[in-house]
Amino acid sequence: MKRKFFKLFTLATVLGSLVLTSCGDDDTNGSGTTEPPITEGRWITVAGAVMGTTDGVPGDGNGGTLIYSISKDDAKDPNKSVNVFDNGYVVPSARTARLQSSEDGFTFFNIAYGGGNGGEFSKYIVGGGQNFSPTGGVVNIAQYASASPRWVKLFDGDKTGVAVNVTAPVVHTDGTGAYSNTRGTATVLTLDMQNALISGTKSYEIALTAAEEVLGHHIFRLDAPVLNKAGNKLIIGTWMRKTNPATGANETTFEHLGSKSVVVDYPSLQNPTIITSTVGFGDTSGYRSFNSFLADDGNIYQATQRDAGGSHILKINQNNTYDNSFVFSLDAALGVTNSYIENWRYVGNGIALIMYTHDGASVSGLTDQPQSFMARVDLNAKTAQQIDLPYSTDMYFFQYQGFVVDGYDVYVTIAPVGQDGNIYVINSLTGAVTKGARLINKPGNHFIGAF
Repeated sequence: MKRKFFKLFTLATVLGSLVLTSCGDDDTNGSGTTEPPITEGRWITVAGAVMGTTDGVPGDGNGGTLIYSISKDDAKDPNKSVNVFDNGYVVPSARTARLQSSEDGFTFFNIAYGGGNGGEFSKYIVGGGQNFSPTGGVVNIAQYASASPRWVKLFDGDKTGVAVNVTAPVVHTDGTGAYSNTRGTATVLTLDMQNALISGTKSYEIALTAAEEVLGHHIFRLDAPVLNKAGNKLIIGTWMRKTNPATGANETTFEHLGSKSVVVDYPSLQNPTIITSTVGFGDTSGYRSFNSFLADDGNIYQATQRDAGGSHILKINQNNTYDNSFVFSLDAALGVTNSYIENWRYVGNGIALIMYTHDGASVSGLTDQPQSFMARVDLNAKTAQQIDLPYSTDMYFFQYQGFVVDGYDVYVTIAPVGQDGNIYVINSLTGAVTKGARLINKPGNHFIGAF
């Protein structure tokens, strides 16, 4: 596929003259809300995932990832169109890439997921269209975080990425052969994204309480780290599993413990401890996108998945412990049962946008997956309302990754698997929806975000 490149120094000069960010402390509309920063001249990068070529299933994303960028004006214009699958830049990744962009949209980051270059970090200057110019060095983190790393960037001025991994948990017995615990070795790695180098790494076993471990509970996966307000702790989400102590086999159904996160010192990555919620009883690892956010009030809000009572949003206070007085049930807010937050984004002023499914949702005959929906959530009022979008049984947001927040505008890509759709711009204050540029799709493929 043809790739075009801009000269980096010329492009950097142009971009530097374009970036004008609004003052985040101003109450711009007199309503008591604070407008998130606006970046003039930023790009909106659309990402698409390709169906696998061998035994591919529509929506699996196993055939790789392409990206294509357009201006904000074009993204808002329903008369414009984006053909990422024919004209996009191929992101290095054997399967669906885990993508990140800079806060201003001018730089793009990727760590290849699987394949011969799995674990390889790369960075690009966004130049419009299929023009993504590699910049800086390349570093491979596979030896620490596997060839299929789970990572996010911190909201620290695009300086740091954090990758986490747990090796396959191993069953341990005591001296008499009786079951003792199941543990894997966890690794937390920090990546200097400015200089493309590994800046820190620590590995350790993370134990639960003796009472929990003897029952077989253990950490299966870590994901979605977030930095606290003080900048001295990372909060890392967990996916829990359970071993049958009598057989040593994995139990496919079991009663979950309270939702858990791992807290480590930052930047040393030392002293891992576990905090437990008594509000949520699901996992907190998310899937391929951010699952925890530092909000305007200085607290962290975190979604749960596989929660017996439906997904919750949990609150972690500035003492780095769960605030169990804060109870937000998506089931209760929407009037559904067994809701599942597939991914979400905090967009400012206590408002979040959530992509989710629930019991009773139509199951797609194309993907065999339940239909996805989208809601606007007010964390302060603990309310939620489904967003008015052109829904389809084939709407599938489970692999979605990117929301662009630019002032009160939130850009999302909305299309059923294998069908055309549009970029939509959602006003975070009012929930109003504006239809933007057309997204041209291909059979089996789907869109996984705007960046």
